[in-house]
Amino acid sequence: MVRREAVGCRSSSSTHSLSLTHTHTHTHTHTHTHTHTWAPVTEPAVAVRPSAGVFLFLLLLLFLLLLVIPSVQTQIQTQSMDSRPSRLVPLVAPALAAPVGPPIFSTVQQQDYTASVWLSRREKLEHSQQKCIVIFALVCCFAVLVALIFSAVDVWGEDEDGITEENCSKTCRMIIVENIPENVSLPHNGTTSLTSGLHSLLDLARRYVEIVSPHWTLNSTDYEASIPTAKQGRLLLHRLMDLKSQKVNLKVVSGLTDSKELKILSRHGADIHYLNMTTLTNGQMLSSFWVVDNKHIYIGSAGMDWRALSTLKELGVILYECSCLALDLRRLFSLYRQLQYKDFIPSIWSKRVYGLYNKKRPLKLVLNDVNAEGYPSNSPDVLCPKDRVRDIDAIFNVIEDANKFIYISVTDYLPLVSNGLNRYWSAIDGKLREAVLLRNIKVRLLVSCWEQTHPLTFNFMWSLKSLCMDIANCSLEAKFFIPRELDGMIEGINHNRYMVTDNAIYIGNFGWVGNEFVYNAGAGLVISQERKDPEDQNITMVQQMRAVFERDWHSRYSKTLQLNKIPVCNKHTVLPQSLKAWDESVDNTDSPNASL
Repeated sequence: MVRREAVGCRSSSSTHSLSLTHTHTHTHTHTHTHTHTWAPVTEPAVAVRPSAGVFLFLLLLLFLLLLVIPSVQTQIQTQSMDSRPSRLVPLVAPALAAPVGPPIFSTVQQQDYTASVWLSRREKLEHSQQKCIVIFALVCCFAVLVALIFSAVDVWGEDEDGITEENCSKTCRMIIVENIPENVSLPHNGTTSLTSGLHSLLDLARRYVEIVSPHWTLNSTDYEASIPTAKQGRLLLHRLMDLKSQKVNLKVVSGLTDSKELKILSRHGADIHYLNMTTLTNGQMLSSFWVVDNKHIYIGSAGMDWRALSTLKELGVILYECSCLALDLRRLFSLYRQLQYKDFIPSIWSKRVYGLYNKKRPLKLVLNDVNAEGYPSNSPDVLCPKDRVRDIDAIFNVIEDANKFIYISVTDYLPLVSNGLNRYWSAIDGKLREAVLLRNIKVRLLVSCWEQTHPLTFNFMWSLKSLCMDIANCSLEAKFFIPRELDGMIEGINHNRYMVTDNAIYIGNFGWVGNEFVYNAGAGLVISQERKDPEDQNITMVQQMRAVFERDWHSRYSKTLQLNKIPVCNKHTVLPQSLKAWDESVDNTDSPNASL
């Protein structure tokens, strides 16, 4: 498990040591057992392509060897020849070579002198050889260090099509895309069908489509008889398979190594990259976004799952002709690609994956003819190179900048971090309490009620709601979105992951669970848009998102959180207690929560 802090990222928010006596595994993967009708597909052989740093290292090492070895050999040979005692001419002292007078030194003394001279020269030779060896070893170590740096960082990076911060497009069109299940009676309120939005991106593709998704289960053949809208998944899969015939490259990043659909897409020319988050952070790949031709992007709750196009209630946004944001989001795609086949997080990142926009330096753009600001975010901390914003910090920024209200719609709300022992994760929970109590911000929290809802969700939501029971000018409301059950099939699970305030929206890939922000890979997008001119009649994206939230909030599927009327989301559900009683139950091993 990686625990290194990434350059440019602040440390994660502190967690309080409130321990619970049970361990609960929380995941967002929807488990559905079904059999594909396709014939078995042989997994394509995966070849590890050496990086540019490897070739550079080999060339550098070869050059050093050619440069150092000949000079070392020449020096050794020269000194070796000079140091040998001559057998033809006896080595004597200069005084002994004089022709006049009798010999002064005996033969033994002459031999001793000759031996001492030879030994002295030999010591000098050995010392010289040692120096050469040390120098050569240092040069090799330097070459290895350079190779390691270049292997971890792709100097040339990913081709960005000549698009830079200076020439990218800052005038964009943005739409909200939703999937509303057929049997859920909710109007679209000016939003676009998710299926139509994704197909429009494929219609615009000319060079490449880059997709990051946690799921790849688009084939819906086995379900189309009972769920007519399930065919949308199969149709989208076929369009992705046909991209190569249209000379459009499909590039995919996924954490799934045994997906049948990814194998089939690979056979149809797709470039598949695997990111093993389990090895890197002991987490999962939950990012979900598209980048098309470095111009258009999608980001939202929906993955490449036929249920996301039929039975799940999904929400996301699509931005057209917005190459500045696309450029920054594509850098996140490149970051994932750099981690393929790696079991460690690089300590040095390529500048091509640094963030372009953040809270301190947001992108100033014109969005649907209204001025706006925006920047992407991602998680976890160790995947945040320089100038990138963490998802949790993006959420903090939106909460802190709110002046009137904060509306939140998420699949799960659980301020816990579970790693063997559950700990209270106060990051978001504490910010909401501050907004309500200290700034009198109106907060509404809409959470899904479904089969994987953690029982402690009710306790935490009731704890929040109880803040305003006896305080004037304090408003915090909580509701559950209960899906429709038809013929044993649950439709309309609220899979949304967004927040809207009076001046900004945040779209993310996570349920608001501590583990997801700490361990899992995800992405988000912040858009700030506030009407400055009262006479401006253009509807802002903030207003549209607020209308979507209020539609869901006032629908017949949303039920107010009440102490004695909690809906049963799964068979393990327990009723919430008061905050005091819940605190006492933590220390009592016989309490209902202790067995969860």
